[in-house]
Amino acid sequence: MEKLILVILILPFVISARSETINTTHSLFSFFQNDAVQPQPLTIPLTLIQSAASKGAVCLDGTLPGYHFHPGSASGANSWLIQLEGGGWCNTIRSCVFRKTTRRGSSKFMEKQLPFTGILSNKAEENPDFFNWNRIKVRYCDGASFSGDSENESAQLQFRGQKIWLAAMDELMSKGMNKANQALLSGCSAGGVASIIHCDEFRNLFPQSTKVKCLSDAGFFLDAVDVSGGRPLRNLFGGVVNLQGVQKNLPQSCLSKLDPTSCFFPQNLINHVQTPLFLLNAAYDAWQVQESLAPPSADPHGSWNECKSNHAKCNSSQIQFLQDFRNQMLNDVKGFSSSSQTGLFINSCFAHCQSERQDTWFADDSPLINNKPVAIAVGDWYFDRQAVKAIDCAYPCDTTCHNLVFNVGRSVIVDSNSQPSSDESFSMIYSHSTKLTYTSLYMLSALLSITCSL
Repeated sequence: MEKLILVILILPFVISARSETINTTHSLFSFFQNDAVQPQPLTIPLTLIQSAASKGAVCLDGTLPGYHFHPGSASGANSWLIQLEGGGWCNTIRSCVFRKTTRRGSSKFMEKQLPFTGILSNKAEENPDFFNWNRIKVRYCDGASFSGDSENESAQLQFRGQKIWLAAMDELMSKGMNKANQALLSGCSAGGVASIIHCDEFRNLFPQSTKVKCLSDAGFFLDAVDVSGGRPLRNLFGGVVNLQGVQKNLPQSCLSKLDPTSCFFPQNLINHVQTPLFLLNAAYDAWQVQESLAPPSADPHGSWNECKSNHAKCNSSQIQFLQDFRNQMLNDVKGFSSSSQTGLFINSCFAHCQSERQDTWFADDSPLINNKPVAIAVGDWYFDRQAVKAIDCAYPCDTTCHNLVFNVGRSVIVDSNSQPSSDESFSMIYSHSTKLTYTSLYMLSALLSITCSL
C-alpha cells in the first residue's frame, strides 16, 4: 500500500520527466484520468439464432450464428441499422479449419458482450443520426462475406454464409424489422463487401415505401497489382469463391460479363447495385497496403517493412506506388459517383474501418473532408439533406487523419503456404489523437515499470 501511495504521489513528476517517450497527443496522466471518468460504451449481449440450425445456417464448425441487438426508441423505434461484422476470409481447407477454432468460425468463441461504439453508439453526441435506431451487429463466422453455400464433409466444414444472412434477416424481421420505415445495411471490411453483395436483397425485404440504403466501410478492395507484379488479393478471393460456392450468390448481371472471382471484387460489383449505396474508404486502406500491395510474399527482403508499419517512413518511390493505388480507386468509382443516389467519403488516410471506431466516426478531432466528419457525411446522404461526393486531396494534405501504425508481423492473407490468420492478427494503433483505454490495473503496472526504470 505504501508503494501504491508513493506511485500516485509522484505520478505527475514521473510523467513530466518521461513525457518525451510517450508518442501520442495525450499524456499518460490524461489517459489515466480518461479511464477513470470516461463513460463506458454500451455493451450488448450475444443472441444465438435458435432457428438457424433447421435452415442449415451454421458457422464453419456447425455452431449457431448470432447477433447483438439494441432496440430503438422514440423517433427511432421503427428505424433499423444492420451492421455486418468483418474479419477477413478463409480460402483453403487448412485456413478454414483453423478459422473454426476462432470467433470468426464458431460461436463457441464469440464474445458474449460487445461494445456498441461509432455508428452503433446509443448516444446522440457520439452518433447524431442513428443513436436511437434499432441497432444490430450480425456476427461473422463463415469466412466468405456472408455469401458462400457449400460444405466439405471430410474437413467437417460448413460454408453457409448466405444461409446465415437469410436466417439473420428472418429473425430480425420477426422482431419488428418488418415494420421499418427506414433501414440501413452497413458493414466493415469483409462485412463491407457483404453489404454490397446483399444490398439489393436487403432492399427487397421491405415495401417500396420504406427508405432503404446501404453503407460499405473499408470494403472497397481493389484487384490491384502488388510491388512484385502479382495479384495476391485475386488469388485469395479466387480461393474463397471456389471453395465456398460463392458464385451462385453473385449478381447474374456481373457474371454474364466477368468471371466469378472478378464479381467478388467490389469495383466490379458496385455498378450492379440498384439500391442507394455509400462508399466510405481510406484512399490508402491500411489493410490493403499491408496485405495486398506489399505482402511478405511480394517483398521477401522486407524493403517495404518500415513504410508498411508507418507511412511517414515511406520513400518517394513507395509514396508514388501508393498514389497510383489511390488513382486506381478513384478511377474505379467514377461511374459509380455519377449517380445522384450514391455517396462517397474517400479520405487520404492510412486507416481501415472508420464507422465502428468512435474517434473516426464522430468525435472532437474526427477525420474531416471539407470540414465534415464521417458521421455527418453519412447522415446527410442517408436523409437526403445534401449530396455527398467527398474525395480528399492526395497524401499528405489531410492533417485530420487518424492513421494506423502497425507492428508488422506475419502475413494476414492466408493461403496454403502461410499460417492461417485474420485481418486483425497484426498489432495496430492510431497515431493521431488516439484515446487509448487502459484498465487501472494495466495502468498501474505501466507506471511501476516506468518508475523502476528511472
